[in-house]
Amino acid sequence: MLKEFKTFIAQGNVLDLAVGVLVGAAFGKVVTAFMDDIINPVLGVAIGGVDFSALKIVLKAADPATEAAEVAIRYGGFLNVVIQFLITMWVIFLIVKAANKVKLSNSQAPKE
Repeated sequence: MLKEFKTFIAQGNVLDLAVGVLVGAAFGKVVTAFMDDIINPVLGVAIGGVDFSALKIVLKAADPATEAAEVAIRYGGFLNVVIQFLITMWVIFLIVKAANKVKLSNSQAPKE
């Protein structure tokens, strides 16, 4: 069983997956910074100077007398994550499209 595990780990697919996960995590940080530092301020100005990520619908206001916390639907944060997801998927689509184009052109190249 240990020998099979070593063979599994040594396969290229596992290493490719590990590299993909690490690159994906780093890319996620880039997209988050892009959203927080570029997109959110622009959206905030467009919707009247409101912090986009702080948009919410308050269902029950906080009560300082009873120390009850505010109950709210924080849709701004959700929209922020959806936009980050769409940007990430768009970039991945462009990368895959470019890779497929290179692969297709290599397969059609005349062989010597």
